[in-house]
Amino acid sequence: MLLNLRNAVATEEFDYNFLNYVLRAYKNPRVKINDLLKKGAVIRVKKGLYVFGRELSREPYSKETLANLIYGPSYISLRYALFFYGLIPERIETVTSVTDKRKKRFDTPVGIFTYRYINPSIYPYGITLHEIDAHHAFLIASKEKALADLLYFSEKFAGSEQLEHFLFQDQRIDKDDMRAFNLRPLNKLASLYGHNVNLFYNFLKSLK
Repeated sequence: MLLNLRNAVATEEFDYNFLNYVLRAYKNPRVKINDLLKKGAVIRVKKGLYVFGRELSREPYSKETLANLIYGPSYISLRYALFFYGLIPERIETVTSVTDKRKKRFDTPVGIFTYRYINPSIYPYGITLHEIDAHHAFLIASKEKALADLLYFSEKFAGSEQLEHFLFQDQRIDKDDMRAFNLRPLNKLASLYGHNVNLFYNFLKSLK
């Protein structure tokens, strides 16, 4: 039965409705799901969302895909996105996302997922769809938006000196990597996000 279940599911991540459909031949699929959970063959990430346990997993599950599925609408951003793009040296374990709903935090068996609230009028700009393979894709901020989000949620900077300390000392972003940022979308983000991002936009122009 476990092999049939594994062969029926193309990804490591799946929801309750799909699992219930795969187990539809059983008189009571819910009882079977509870049995799979007890045995560790399936791990519940949150209510209605699962990944395969070690016995059945074929490849690592995608934490990024899970982040979109756990709470939405949302997109990956902030320090996790900067780490994803290789802009900061520290490995970030907590997957950080932005949403236009209430802020949330989920402590799950597969990791911690946090969601920060941003105004719906700002939310849509600068989001990209990253495709891992034929079965995996997730929404993530562009590198410009990810940094804009981080600046937006930071305390107001007094001037460029304080901004530079934050970027190069606190976050340890490489100046050459920053020069590769695209000014055009950043200009749009600056008009939406306000002081800190405007300050960064003008600072970046001086680096070009």
